[in-house]
Amino acid sequence: MIDLHNISKQFEGRRRVVALEGVDLTVARGELVSIVGPSGSGKSTLLNLVGGLARPTAGEICIDGQRLDSLGDDGLTRVRRDKIGFIFQFFNLLPSLSCFENVALPLHLRGWKRKAIDERTRELIGLVGLTARLDHLPDELSGGERQRVAIARALAVYPPILLADEPTGNLDTRTGADILALIRDLHDRLGATVLIVTHDLAVSRSCPRTVTLCDGRIAGDERRQAEP
Repeated sequence: MIDLHNISKQFEGRRRVVALEGVDLTVARGELVSIVGPSGSGKSTLLNLVGGLARPTAGEICIDGQRLDSLGDDGLTRVRRDKIGFIFQFFNLLPSLSCFENVALPLHLRGWKRKAIDERTRELIGLVGLTARLDHLPDELSGGERQRVAIARALAVYPPILLADEPTGNLDTRTGADILALIRDLHDRLGATVLIVTHDLAVSRSCPRTVTLCDGRIAGDERRQAEP
């Protein structure tokens, strides 16, 4: 499902910064993988490259058999729209839109018919346990509830790949555990390929596979029985 070959990413400025160098990584369809490492190790850069939010300086990226590094901007937009859902640490919800409207927005942008949008949005909000919060604005929701809305929005078209960047990083321990349990449950039910960038050991240990980055290179790739 995800195949990175000899990926490098450099940022040019007053000084050249090497974020990733010579990274090879293959993630099979349906895997649940955590990506860990110290700050500045290249975790978020790797996630952005897989999600088509950035382009590599060198190397090849294939998503579901399609080369991303050779696509133009329109092609990358289509891949992000159809194949990838994003979950961010700070939710990125539109404050003036209700829970229902935030989740429905990606479907409107895809030109779905109103009835289909209504059905899918209610289904998604029910999936994350927020049916009673349909009309609430983000400011009227707890942090955990806002993250649930963000997850529902990320699943709008049931994408085959779900990318989560510190999804529990802005939450208290108990709420973070609830969100992690939700992501694992959705992974089991929907069969999506999930990559989670995290500093949280509890999050990484809950995943059957953990990839460790250090100084822009893969320093470890561990497969184990995930902790419940």
